[in-house]
Amino acid sequence: MAVLPIIIAPDPRLKQVCVPIDRVNDEIRRLMDDMLETMYLAPGVGLAAPQVGILKRVIVVDVSKDEGERQPHLMANPELVWVADEDANAEEGCLSLPDHFGDVVRPASIRVRYLDHENEIRESAAEGLLATCIQHEMDHLEGILFVDHMSALKRNMILRKLIKAKKAGDLPVVESAAVS
Repeated sequence: MAVLPIIIAPDPRLKQVCVPIDRVNDEIRRLMDDMLETMYLAPGVGLAAPQVGILKRVIVVDVSKDEGERQPHLMANPELVWVADEDANAEEGCLSLPDHFGDVVRPASIRVRYLDHENEIRESAAEGLLATCIQHEMDHLEGILFVDHMSALKRNMILRKLIKAKKAGDLPVVESAAVS
């Protein structure tokens, strides 16, 4: 496994829509495994392929981080098949927007269909933090960042701070991440 460079916003690669994959093969399994290792080391609870420069519909999520045994969810081509009528407001952050957080309203529970690590079609229900995290990562696949759910004022303030931090050398500038 390998640790992949995480792209920091604002970066046009984070605003691109990802393409579906045909099947989970060895290349996609390697990507999922590398993304999981990258996410754990960051540390984070979710990571989407475009955050590491790969424009494919792949996400990894593990919200059990502080609860003992890891429970990773590796998903290719995730799609919501049901969302609750009830919404939840949660504070979100993102590995591509380090040290910035904001409240986002999303459906409180969901049902998602996806291809798993072994190319099997799965369907899972999620609520709470897991539901929030899956939806957050799925947004990345559409070129949507959590700050896009906030007011233009808050979003622009966060993005300006990230630009300033990049220029000051306080954040890594990722130039070498491959986009495929």
